[in-house]
Amino acid sequence: MHDQHGDPTIGQIDPQTTSDPLSAVTTRKSFLKGAAVAGVGAAGLGTLAPAAALARGRKKGPTRGDVEILKAAQLAEALAVTTYTNIIGAAPFFKNIPADDQGYLQGALQEEMSHYLLEESLTGKPAATSTFYYPPKMFSDAQTTLNILVTLEDAFIAAYLVGVRDFSTADLRVTAARIMGIESDHRTLARVLGPDVASSDGGPIEQITGFQKSAESVDPPNNNGYERTLLLTNIEQAVEALTPFASKEAAAKAGFDTSKPYEFKSFTPKLPNPLGEFHSLKG
Repeated sequence: MHDQHGDPTIGQIDPQTTSDPLSAVTTRKSFLKGAAVAGVGAAGLGTLAPAAALARGRKKGPTRGDVEILKAAQLAEALAVTTYTNIIGAAPFFKNIPADDQGYLQGALQEEMSHYLLEESLTGKPAATSTFYYPPKMFSDAQTTLNILVTLEDAFIAAYLVGVRDFSTADLRVTAARIMGIESDHRTLARVLGPDVASSDGGPIEQITGFQKSAESVDPPNNNGYERTLLLTNIEQAVEALTPFASKEAAAKAGFDTSKPYEFKSFTPKLPNPLGEFHSLKG
C-alpha cells in the first residue's frame, strides 16, 4: 500500500529558464571547471539565503576540492530536475500510475530543485551546462525511463558518498549525507513504480536495470542493506559517469538520442512538508 501525498502538480510549478546556457562539455576537466555565463533568477535563491550567508560567514571558505565536488553535485541536480520534470510532463505512463506514485515523483522534483539551489548558493554560479541528452525511448517507454531513473539515482548516491568522504568540513560532509539520504529515497520510490505501470504502458515492470547494468527484481524495492559506492573514489569518476547526459559528443558516442536536447529549467521549489525543509548547513 502506498502513502497518499498532497504534493503540488507540475502545473503549479512556475519555472524560470536559465539564459545563455553553456554548450555541452566534452572533458572531465572542462566539465568541472567550465566558466558559467548565465545567471539563475534570484527568486530561486530566496529560500536558501541562510545557507549562503552561513557559507560566506566562515573564517575559512570551501577549498578548491570542495568546490569541485559542489560543481559536480550541482550538475547532477540539474540533470535530476530535468529528468523528473519530463517524466511528469511528457512520459505517457505518468498519467496512468496511481496518484500516490505521481506524488512520489512530484515530491522528488521539488527536492532535487532544492538541492540544486543550495549548491548554487555555495558555488555562486549555475551548473556547467543546462542542456541534457538521454538514450532513445527515454520518457516514451516506461521500462527505459525507470532504468535510467534508477541508474541516475545510483550515481547520485555514490557521488554524494564521495562528498561524505572528501569534503573538508563536518558541515559539508553532513549536508552531503543529508542529500544522499533523499537520493536513496528516490531510488527506492523509482523501483516502487515498476509494478504500478499500467499494462497499456508495458507494465507491470518487475525488473529494473540500474547503474551496475544488471536487472534486479523490484521486490522488495528497498533492496540495499548499505548504500552502494559503485567503487567511486573521487568526484571525477562521478562526473565521467554523467558526461554522456551532458555532452552532445559523449552522448553520441554512448548511443544517446542527440536529436532532442532537454533544457534544465529553474524554479522556486515547494517542499512537500515544512518539517523536511532545509534549515542550515549545520542542520
